[in-house]
Amino acid sequence: VQLQASGGGLVQAGGSLRLSCAASGRTFSSYAMGWFRQAPGKEREFVAAISWSGGRTLYSDSVKGRFTISRDNAKNTVLLQMNSLKPEDTAVYYCAADQQNDDDIPFDFDYWGQGTLVTVSS
Repeated sequence: VQLQASGGGLVQAGGSLRLSCAASGRTFSSYAMGWFRQAPGKEREFVAAISWSGGRTLYSDSVKGRFTISRDNAKNTVLLQMNSLKPEDTAVYYCAADQQNDDDIPFDFDYWGQGTLVTVSS
């Protein structure tokens, strides 16, 4: 599967952005999807993930209550709605995919897209 992330940009603190990840391939509905981010000088960190049906979601503590992950299997797309953005959310955001035999969220993801930069100004 190939992944293409988009939607990054510059936003003021307290604002919102919606990231989108478009996936190629006819088996998108069998993939769990995730969002990760990497801030300058820091390691990549988990942000959110969703199972292939959308029935299970998982968030990092730092974004819980502010970010929402969703997917549209008919459009091969996963979204990350980011609200109440903070300067510490500034990072390159990556989407990832992992094929699953069951409707669960994996620990590791096998496929990665290029990143999209999110900059939150104070």
